[in-house]
Amino acid sequence: MALTKLERRYRIKNRIRKVVSGTASKPRLSVFRSNKEISAQLIDDVTGTTLVSVSSRTKGLEKGTKVEIANAVGKALAEKASKEGIETCGFDRNGFLYHGRLKALAEGAREGGLKF
Repeated sequence: MALTKLERRYRIKNRIRKVVSGTASKPRLSVFRSNKEISAQLIDDVTGTTLVSVSSRTKGLEKGTKVEIANAVGKALAEKASKEGIETCGFDRNGFLYHGRLKALAEGAREGGLKF
């Protein structure tokens, strides 16, 4: 029996989450991509809190193609993280392929100064 797309993504997600875990000094950069929007957050898994979050629905990030918006979200996240004193993180692609919008967000975050 074949897996649905969602079941396949959850399997990959669980495999990633076994390895990637966030702390206060090195949080987990979790990315969620829907058909229209993209969002990212830095999470401290020890306390279970979100330290920084940015979405494509944030004011000033709505213009351009989906890939350009994803890049802008990455840069905005890195900027917010640097204000919080966060320089490094672990990347959690949440079961999505590292391609297209996800890759653009990661490159934007790296351009903004976040290391992972």
